Amino acid sequence: MTFIKQYLVAAAVFTVIDMVWLLVIAKNLYKSKIGHLMADKANILAAVIFYLLFVAAMVFFVISPAVAKQSLVYAIGAGAFFGLVAYATYDLTNLATLRDWPVSLTLIDLGWGTFISSATCFITTLISRRFS
Repeated sequence: MTFIKQYLVAAAVFTVIDMVWLLVIAKNLYKSKIGHLMADKANILAAVIFYLLFVAAMVFFVISPAVAKQSLVYAIGAGAFFGLVAYATYDLTNLATLRDWPVSLTLIDLGWGTFISSATCFITTLISRRFS
């Protein structure tokens, strides 16, 4: 499966899982923790750019190597580590620089980033293996 196909699968998987998180599970979490920092309206362009870049990085750094290695274990482990580091970049920077940034939100986000990245890499690698 080519990079583009892996990218499209990963983008679909990541988007579906993240929408369930944002719209159902954590719907009120961010508002209760950092509502005073949130914009009235989300910057959709910035969100789209994040999704495009993040998914491309997952495919480049984790999914393509996992497919080449034929290793779901690699996809899960490297995907988890990738997500942890990426989300830590955001959350730990906020914790270091923003007044009143909650430690609890940082921990929740780190867990979420680890999970969603690992799951996306695992599912995309599994699908890629079936169609290779």
